[in-house]
Amino acid sequence: MRRREFIAALGGVAVWPLAAHAQQPRMPVVGFLSSESRSAFAHRLEGFHRGLAEERYVEGQNVTIEYRWAEGQYDRVPVLAGDLVRQRVSVIVANYPPVLEAKKATDTIPIIFTSAADPVKAGLVASLNRPGANVTGIYLLAQALEAKRLDLLNELVTGTASIGILVNPTFRDADRQLHELQDAATLLKRKIQILHATNTEEINTAFATAADEGVAGLLVVSDPFFARQRNQLVALAARYKLPTIYNSREFAESGGLITYGSDFADGYRLAGNYVGKILKGAKPADLPVMQPTKFELVINAATAKALNLKIPDKLLALTDDVIQ
Repeated sequence: MRRREFIAALGGVAVWPLAAHAQQPRMPVVGFLSSESRSAFAHRLEGFHRGLAEERYVEGQNVTIEYRWAEGQYDRVPVLAGDLVRQRVSVIVANYPPVLEAKKATDTIPIIFTSAADPVKAGLVASLNRPGANVTGIYLLAQALEAKRLDLLNELVTGTASIGILVNPTFRDADRQLHELQDAATLLKRKIQILHATNTEEINTAFATAADEGVAGLLVVSDPFFARQRNQLVALAARYKLPTIYNSREFAESGGLITYGSDFADGYRLAGNYVGKILKGAKPADLPVMQPTKFELVINAATAKALNLKIPDKLLALTDDVIQ
């Protein structure tokens, strides 16, 4: 072989692996936007990763996830959503209400939501079966279960004393929650007392007021703010010996008396499934909004004992899990 041909051949060998490397596809990037903290979302994040794995996607192996946690500071959400859009992520996952900001920020990047609120009434999708545009997701039904939670608490704390309702009036769906609960209270023929709280001090005041007014029990409505104050709420309920019902099992695991709601971790598993389908080429408009089929009634037996409260047999028969 001539010297010039030999050098050219060596050059081809040196260039070939570089060219092949350059042609490898970029690992897809998923943007994960939440109004909460990573620690508060630990169980749900496990469910999300499980859902991705069911679609053959594993973080760090064939998919990258960019997390944006607002840590309860809602004014940060628009900036965090815009940052994910500027990075041109492949798909955005967002809880409610941050998904509203993601929807404002892009009409091209697919968005998968997990929403406690009705996504049609919230303006996220045109309909559950035909979401349209670039948005679809999982309707967790948390707010739609407020009436059921009131019914369960009514079974637990019988009598004529009123039941307290703790609500955050600044939450965008507070009026809907109260309307549903007022209708339910009328059907149950049980008086309710509305207590407002928008910050930690007002939560303290609300519990003190509930105790002073002699309410039989307290219902904490579904709200990201209250989810973030889980430990405070559970501690105050114990301090005032106030039977309290919440919307997710995390409260019962933290010492809360009773919870009823969707299996949030499983809801996020479904969201992980949808992200995997999107990464494989599916369009959000073709994926109907899914609703969970798993609902959990969880009772903390130790808390019931501390409250000297006997759980009715009828309620125990419906219970999915008893925490000892």
